[in-house]
Amino acid sequence: MNTTTGFDKDVITRALAAQWESLDALLASLPAAAWDEPSPLPGWTVRDVVAHVIGTESALLGEAAPAPDIDVTELAHVRNEIAAVNERWVRSMRESAPERMLERFRDVVSRRGDALRAMTQSDFDAPSWTPVGKGTYGRFMRIRIFDTWLHEQDIRDATGLPGHQAGPCVEQSFDELVESLGYVIGKKAGAPDGAGVTLEFTGPLQRTVHVAVAGRASVVPELPGPATATLRLDAGLFARLAGGRVDPEERLPEVDRSGDTELGARIVRNLAFTI
Repeated sequence: MNTTTGFDKDVITRALAAQWESLDALLASLPAAAWDEPSPLPGWTVRDVVAHVIGTESALLGEAAPAPDIDVTELAHVRNEIAAVNERWVRSMRESAPERMLERFRDVVSRRGDALRAMTQSDFDAPSWTPVGKGTYGRFMRIRIFDTWLHEQDIRDATGLPGHQAGPCVEQSFDELVESLGYVIGKKAGAPDGAGVTLEFTGPLQRTVHVAVAGRASVVPELPGPATATLRLDAGLFARLAGGRVDPEERLPEVDRSGDTELGARIVRNLAFTI
């Protein structure tokens, strides 16, 4: 399909549908008690994570968040209006039974799938707000793949059920994660001008990513010379660090660093970038 933005509507839509199917299968396998397990997200159980996914997809269908008059700003993890809206959706479903939650999830993603399939490539190429700033609707939907996949991993971590660590949905998620590495390495970690950084992901998903700093940091196909710093780590750990799900100090020993190891450590400590 012709696209001027690189976000093929059919590819993105199929991947998002596959991601919903993966999450559906996981949720259907959970015993009732598992829905009350604490997740890696502060203050949220497995049920709350599912409520957040339902709420986001409901909002994209034009449905308003419930209980807009409830003040949730006193919660430490509510730092902006997006987080406040998320919290209102979560609170609205906190007493729902697992069966009802799964029913609501299936209903909303079915309707969202219908809406996406009815869109055109031009709709996907159109300018759109996204959680990372101005972009296109196609980019926004790739972020939805990443966000939903990461929340699936939150649930898997909470319930001790690892899985879905490779495949098209994971590839799309890492395409999205890699987009932020220039900002993370150049601005947050303060890599100096002229530096080159290589990240080697291991595990079920394997990928090598290069970031060059030339005035500003950006992802490049290859470095012009030897890397200033190289980090080798499991792709799943990278996703959890980027998502702020784990303590970078605790997990730093799991990252193999070579070259400028101090720069490598700064990068690990500053990988978190999600809202």
